[in-house]
Amino acid sequence: MEFGILGLELSGKTTLFSLLTGHEPTAGHGKPAVHVGIAQVPDPRLDRLSALFKPKKHTPATVRFVDVPGIVRGGSASLNAPELRTMDGLAVVMRGFASDSVPHPEGSLAPSRDLELVETELLLNDLSVAGNRLERLGHDLAKRRTAELEAERDALERCRTALEAGTPLRRVDLTPEERRLLKGFAFLTLKPMLVVLNAGEGDAGDLAGAVGRSGLSEFGSQPGVAVSAVCATIEQEISCLAPGDQAAFLADLGLPDRALDRLLRAAYELLGLISFFTAGDDECRAWSITAGTTAVKAAGVIHSDFERGFIRAEVVPWVELLEAGSFAACRPRGSLRLEGKDYVVQDGDVVTFRFNV
Repeated sequence: MEFGILGLELSGKTTLFSLLTGHEPTAGHGKPAVHVGIAQVPDPRLDRLSALFKPKKHTPATVRFVDVPGIVRGGSASLNAPELRTMDGLAVVMRGFASDSVPHPEGSLAPSRDLELVETELLLNDLSVAGNRLERLGHDLAKRRTAELEAERDALERCRTALEAGTPLRRVDLTPEERRLLKGFAFLTLKPMLVVLNAGEGDAGDLAGAVGRSGLSEFGSQPGVAVSAVCATIEQEISCLAPGDQAAFLADLGLPDRALDRLLRAAYELLGLISFFTAGDDECRAWSITAGTTAVKAAGVIHSDFERGFIRAEVVPWVELLEAGSFAACRPRGSLRLEGKDYVVQDGDVVTFRFNV
C-alpha cells in the first residue's frame, strides 16, 4: 500500500510523515524536497503467530508514504510530483493547531476552508490532465477513428464535465470499462482520500471532538473519503519514549493507541484492504489484499509462480491455529480446510499455497 501525504504549507504534514515512518527528512538543497519513508503495519495477530512458530523472520505488511512539498493557493506544482500518480490513496493533512510563531498561510485557522482549497487544486490539476489529453485525442481522431479512441474521448469528456462542475472524480459513477480507460492518467481526485486533522495540543485528549469542531466531519460521509485526527507534535514526542512509557503517556491523554495504528486502520478501511498470513518456522508474514480477493489472486501477491501453478490453498483462521498449536493439530479438529482457486480469502486467514510450475 502506498499513500501520498499532501497539505498546505505549515500544516505539519512533514511532522506527521516523520511520526508515521520514523524517517527524518533531509534538506532539499534550496528547493522543496519529496520525502519517502516506509512504515510497518502493526498487527497483534502476526505477533502471536510469530510467538507460536518462533520463525527466523517476522515480516509485517508495510506502507510506503510519500510527502510532497506544501500546496499554495493558485500553485499546484507539488501535485505534479510523479510519485503521487502511483499512490493508492492520498492523506491530506489539515492544520488544526494555532501558533503565533508559525502563522497560517491563509491568515486564520479554518480546516474545512483549507480542505476545499486543497480539493480545488486537485480538481484543477486533473482538469489540466484531462484537457491536454482531449486535445491530443482530437488530433488523433481526425486522422483515424477507432472505437477505443472514441470510448476514451467519451470517458474523458465525462471527467472534464464533472471537474468543471467542481465534482471530484471519486464521486462520479464510472463504469469498469471507463475506469480501465482512465487508469493510465492516475487522476488525483479519483484516488481515495484520508483527511487527517492535525489538532492542537489542547485537543489531544478529545480528537473526535476536535474533528467535529473543525467542520470536517461532513466530508467523511462522501464516497472515497475518511476523516481521522492526530496531534502530531505531542505524539512524535511520545514516539521517542520507551514502549512501556509510550502506553502510559497515551493513556494519560485519553488516546487508546498510537497515531500510526489509528491512521493505518482508517487507511485499510478506506481502501477496502484486509490481511492474510503465511506462517512457518522460516517466516511469519502479513500480506495486504483487497477484500473479495480469491485464493489464486492472493497467491499471485506472494509470487507470480504461485498464481500460475496454483493447485490448492490450505486455510485455517488465525485464532483456530493458535488454539490448536500447530497445523498438524488443526487437521483432526477440522479447522484446516482445502480450498480451490475461487475461494475468497478472509481477513485473518493463515494460508499455505500448493502450486506446481
